[in-house]
Amino acid sequence: MTPGMGMRLLLIDTCGSEGTVALAEAERVVASETLPGRSASERLVPVVRGMMSAAGWRLGELAAIVVVHGPGSFTGVRVGLSAAKGLSEAGGVGLIAVSRLALLAAAAGDVAGEVCAVLDAGRGDFYCGVYAGRRCVRETLLTGDEVAVAARSASAVVVCEERVAEALRPFAPRLVREPRAEDAMPFAVERVRGGGFDDAATLDANYLRRTDAEIFAKPKVSAGTVK
Repeated sequence: MTPGMGMRLLLIDTCGSEGTVALAEAERVVASETLPGRSASERLVPVVRGMMSAAGWRLGELAAIVVVHGPGSFTGVRVGLSAAKGLSEAGGVGLIAVSRLALLAAAAGDVAGEVCAVLDAGRGDFYCGVYAGRRCVRETLLTGDEVAVAARSASAVVVCEERVAEALRPFAPRLVREPRAEDAMPFAVERVRGGGFDDAATLDANYLRRTDAEIFAKPKVSAGTVK
């Protein structure tokens, strides 16, 4: 990074219904763009190049490339992670991965106690992250009954999908907007300052899938309270 230049970050999130890309400098978002629908696979890299060019930035000047690596759409997660790894290698820039559940939990604001962030995983399952501030207590893939137990014990429940909000209505969830790439900035700044970079060679997508042992250990519990 050039002396006198603020910390520059490229942030990518293609996990949700729309993809987003953002540039941040000196802890301030300077540009953000949305990739509508499922266009991330075709448009992500050209959009990144266009934004970098418009800002007059070069890859080698970045303090880090930040990617939200799931959970979410399998295809979307792979697209964003692959692009981030490629750009990191091409520019010789450190890579930082942030969980989408961490961003969702942070949207709850200041909460005394643990926050339960919940995303729809399909087939009656839920991605669930329990956070104390920015510290991850645990992230798991849960059934309907299991997520109800987690929600019941949390100080706050936060969701970004209407169907999940309805499923967890007894627990008064906070419905917020879907996380965007720029929401990862505070996590990334903290990681860069602490030297907490990820190894691009070993970094994997945060799918939160059940292992075969878990799947076949016992019959799947019915949704019960949460449909």
